Amino acid sequence: MTKPLALVFYENLFPGGQLVNRLQDLGYRVQTIDDLKMLVVQAVQEKPLIILSDLAAAQSDVCAVIRELKRNPETRHIPVIAFSSMKDEQLPAATAAGAAIVAGSGAILDQLPELLEQALHIE
Repeated sequence: MTKPLALVFYENLFPGGQLVNRLQDLGYRVQTIDDLKMLVVQAVQEKPLIILSDLAAAQSDVCAVIRELKRNPETRHIPVIAFSSMKDEQLPAATAAGAAIVAGSGAILDQLPELLEQALHIE
């Protein structure tokens, strides 16, 4: 049986790199996205079970990409977990854009199994 796929976008090594390792430990295949502009295209092509995205992107508007994912009929069903520092002003914007869950970077690793379960149950 094929392992479920998670697409992950991050620019900061912490927690991004550790998040990839944790997902693999939980039985996911992980594909990292280096260019946020390619996230929707990759989601259409790869058909992931879930998408995780860091809100702290220097060159792109992550919330706009989440909105695009949720407007696209081929990707709107894929739950998105957005994460960033709890001080990040984009946390409410990510929820408004369609993220299933918005989590703080400091807690995402410890709570990842529960967050995945909750995000997959919501959708």
